Amino acid sequence: MKMKINDTFGSFPDNPAISSLRQYYERHSDIFKFYFQFHCKNTDRRLNQALQKYPTDWESIEKVHERIGELIEGIVQRYLLDYQLDFPITVNLIVGAYGSNGYTNHQIIPDITLAMERLSYKEDPLKVLIAHEFGHAAHNIISNNHHMNWKSVQWDHPYTWLLQEGTATHFSKQIVTGLNDSIYFSFNDNEDEWLEFARGKRQVILNEFTKDLRSGRSNKEIFKEWFSINGGENFGYTRLGYFVADCMFRDFEKEIGELNTLLLWKEDNFFQIVEDWLDQNIK
Repeated sequence: MKMKINDTFGSFPDNPAISSLRQYYERHSDIFKFYFQFHCKNTDRRLNQALQKYPTDWESIEKVHERIGELIEGIVQRYLLDYQLDFPITVNLIVGAYGSNGYTNHQIIPDITLAMERLSYKEDPLKVLIAHEFGHAAHNIISNNHHMNWKSVQWDHPYTWLLQEGTATHFSKQIVTGLNDSIYFSFNDNEDEWLEFARGKRQVILNEFTKDLRSGRSNKEIFKEWFSINGGENFGYTRLGYFVADCMFRDFEKEIGELNTLLLWKEDNFFQIVEDWLDQNIK
């Protein structure tokens, strides 16, 4: 199977209302069932909020749509050249309701969905976001090629998220090279403040992250605080778990190399390996 792009843009309603939005979602129910289950609230209130934003953002959405297909093909070519990877997947292009900007679904070789209303139309940030999401797929494909025991993966655990997000961020840096470091985390230009804060508070962040993990808080609460755009109560900055993930990946890459790092979740003692890394990095 070759990669397929499933572009739903043409069926998005010209003058959207709640009723026509729901018709659009029903027309692509296989995509939006997952989207609303994991990445966006499916309420009239949420849809009304989206309806208020579409007119202001529509020019940007159109520019994203004009560019994204060609950029996807370019990113896929780079993965082929650099990592000899093919992607036998479907890439869904949707206009969502301002939930996640992009995600992979819960398959071993996962399809990718990109929500164009949440993407920058500027070329570099858009390429980085695409490379990041393809990085998740690449992680799974490479792991599968190395005989991963998928039944052993605890998908809803923070240690798994650390390796996944660290790997995807790493791949985005390898595939789209030479950009301002902050783009690989923000997927936008001129947003250096987040990364400057994270680097300046590295020790404090690692301490607080580890404390939170060991506090008895649920994985759902950990995800919201550290990995979700809706979190950030501890420091006033969201998604700082991505910074922790990048720190972890880079430390292991220096020690054991790229391939062994992204295959860490194959190890029977994977959780202990992450625990040991955290212990070495807290004070």
